[in-house]
Amino acid sequence: MNCISNTNPLLKVRSLSKYYGSYIGCRDISIDLWPGEILAIVGESGSGKSTLLNCISGLMKPSTGRVCYRNHNGEVDLVACDEAERRQIRRSELGIVYQNPRDGLRMEVSAGGNIGEPLMANGSRHYGQIRETALAWLEKVEMDTARIDDIPTQFSGGMQQRLQIARNLVTNPKLVFMDEPTSGLDVSVQARLLDILRRLSGELGLALVIVTHDLAVARLLAHRMIVMRQGEMVECGLTDQVLDDPGHPYTQLLVSSVLQT
Repeated sequence: MNCISNTNPLLKVRSLSKYYGSYIGCRDISIDLWPGEILAIVGESGSGKSTLLNCISGLMKPSTGRVCYRNHNGEVDLVACDEAERRQIRRSELGIVYQNPRDGLRMEVSAGGNIGEPLMANGSRHYGQIRETALAWLEKVEMDTARIDDIPTQFSGGMQQRLQIARNLVTNPKLVFMDEPTSGLDVSVQARLLDILRRLSGELGLALVIVTHDLAVARLLAHRMIVMRQGEMVECGLTDQVLDDPGHPYTQLLVSSVLQT
């Protein structure tokens, strides 16, 4: 199934598949993503949504297909390009926010150091400017700037996730991938984090691809969504349209199960 347009999006995924022997991780997925757009990938556990995200983000090599990213140099196939070019694009233009903040943070490094490291990796060397930028980003994700020298283990799970978001956004990427970023958080903490993500995406013109099993998260955050089942994309469209008038029987089942809880 395709979820594509004929014009020039920020990211084009074409005929993407990932196989683990005879097991299908995802199969024949084609998606377009636009600058500033938030796309949700939803489905039950084992539906292939995280496999798809890992292949699109470059964490995993797909079995077949293309992932074409448009930057100032034109269109780059992130699957076919060499590792040096892929690494440079990931470092400067893409971000990845993990479900467990510990996977995306340096737990022994201060909050300011976590935010400053990506800047240093992109060539920044002035300590004062790096610290000022770190302070500004703590404010943007609504963290207490007085805690800039605290290490992540001193923060709650929700604060660790905010810090991971700041670490990813400090280099002004065009696109950030997120795997269940609100999973395991209290409802009030989750709601505040979603508000922050929505605000920052709008302010920065940032595109997000977010994997979630929570349809409420998709409705609150995403402009568009795709529904995964057994490695295949069974439905795609505007979020409200898909959730209010689902066309595929599997999507209908997902939506009805939420309404019944």
